[in-house]
Amino acid sequence: MAIYLPESTQTSTETLTPRQIVAELDKYVVGQRAAKRAVAIALRNRMRRQKLSPELAEDVAPKNILMIGPTGVGKTEIARRLARLAQSPFLKVEASKFTEVGYVGRDVESMVRDLVELGVDLVREERLTEVRVKAAQNAEERLLDILLPPPRQVAPDEDHGAARDQQTQTRERFREQLRAGRLDARLVEIDVREKSFPSLEIVAGSSVEEVDINLKDMLPGLFQGRSKKRKVKVPEALEYLTQEEEQKLIDMDSVARAAVERVEQAGIIFIDEIDKIAGREGGHGPDVSREGVQRDILPIVEGTTVNTKHGMVRTDHILFIAAGAFHVSKPSDLIPELQGRFPIRVELEALGREEFVRILTEPRSALVKQYTALMETEGITLTFTDAAVRRIADFAQRVNERTENIGARRLHTVMEKLLDEISFEGPDLAEKVVTIDDDYVTKMLADIVKNEDLSRYIL
Repeated sequence: MAIYLPESTQTSTETLTPRQIVAELDKYVVGQRAAKRAVAIALRNRMRRQKLSPELAEDVAPKNILMIGPTGVGKTEIARRLARLAQSPFLKVEASKFTEVGYVGRDVESMVRDLVELGVDLVREERLTEVRVKAAQNAEERLLDILLPPPRQVAPDEDHGAARDQQTQTRERFREQLRAGRLDARLVEIDVREKSFPSLEIVAGSSVEEVDINLKDMLPGLFQGRSKKRKVKVPEALEYLTQEEEQKLIDMDSVARAAVERVEQAGIIFIDEIDKIAGREGGHGPDVSREGVQRDILPIVEGTTVNTKHGMVRTDHILFIAAGAFHVSKPSDLIPELQGRFPIRVELEALGREEFVRILTEPRSALVKQYTALMETEGITLTFTDAAVRRIADFAQRVNERTENIGARRLHTVMEKLLDEISFEGPDLAEKVVTIDDDYVTKMLADIVKNEDLSRYIL
């Protein structure tokens, strides 16, 4: 069995050192150095594993990570950015959505099936990029065949070569007009395949995947849809024909095989809210067995084989990153077997005023940059002074301390309330240059922050 990462993943990450990985994550997530170091080492270990002998590499399991920290401090964002950096299939699930086998709810194997579907989409997009030019050429030829009248019959005494030259010249003239957009208003008739899916309802059982596989294998024609002729404008016809040609040029069996390998060797599953299923059974009420969910998750994390519609998938080398606030429970409340499968534990720090200032201004997609760009679409030049940014961060921290600490997510609600008037009046404002200063922030937010009962509902 192949144990090496796909080439596209190797080439993008094999030269990155842990320090460089942390530097990349710093562009999007503020602080949390310990968590960044942990995920950087985990990614680098995957690269190191590629250089081992196949026999040894097979036994080198990924070191799964348990992130402990309050909500809104960057746990999910660190994992998501890491996956994007590594070009890995990435899935975020919430542990509280799963139930023990025998109860109504999602079974834990569905997380692997979902990850495979994401892997297929990822590989398909890569293959589409490779065939896009060829598909566009083929679609253009098909459209020209539709646009041009059928070649007339050549008389016996007429020069066949001259007739072919004339047809070629006509076709090239049409091609020039098509590329120049002079035929965009013209209607053409094309065959469009309708998507027809039979209405099926699965009432019981958790083997929907197997039902899906069997139906498509036994009744392939049922899922193909019927073709019907439609009159559409040239640009729409060209787009549809291009999509058809792309599908013809892509071997979906090859895509599925590559996706399964990518998932097995480079997949990342982020299990959020794992603290919600922590805690031993003590007869506290009619809750669905939390310990049972842990025992169902355990074989997935340990390494098992899951049946998907794209083939059997082994989970031995998928990297699992679990996260939870652990306000009520603690990591030791997880069953010992599951604790042992998350050997790396990192504690994320709560965010304060200084971190909020950096979050508002430093990352590539910082909130101040986002709102400035949004207002630019209305022709408004929005400027934030340094004092205003510090005051926004101060208000966010105070509300977090007085009500519920939701971390950086508080900045979204504060910014929305702050810019509510400008966002609403934006298109009608006569003054297109707006400066947000300390006084403006105080005027918009001070009363709400003072009234603690009101801030619970508004901020």
